[in-house]
Amino acid sequence: VPLVESGGGSVQAGGSLRLSCAASGYTYSGYCLGWFRQPPGKEREGVATINTDGSTSYTDSVKGRFAISRDNAKNTLYLQMNSLKPEDTAMYYCARHWRAWTPCGLADERTRAGTAFGIWGQGTQVTVSS
Repeated sequence: VPLVESGGGSVQAGGSLRLSCAASGYTYSGYCLGWFRQPPGKEREGVATINTDGSTSYTDSVKGRFAISRDNAKNTLYLQMNSLKPEDTAMYYCARHWRAWTPCGLADERTRAGTAFGIWGQGTQVTVSS
């Protein structure tokens, strides 16, 4: 598995979790990275992206609550999730863009759909209870 997510779990509403995504055999340097999620019975959606210059984008429902960050030296991507809500319950996936030095953001349809990303993790479950 090229990307390995960790940090998921079960929390009560209002709680926090920090997801990590470590790359094995792949580099993050030079690539746009993203977090996606798929709630039960729903389609996958883009949650957040981060470019090589540190610029970020978020889906509206998580703005002000989630923060994406990256550590290229450690080949690790993070998603800090605060003020969690039951509607955040989903399987969360990390992904790396197909092409190096290609900026991405959730304003782009291919980014939102995930089709601009070629390397994926296996997912980590986040469950938020009310």
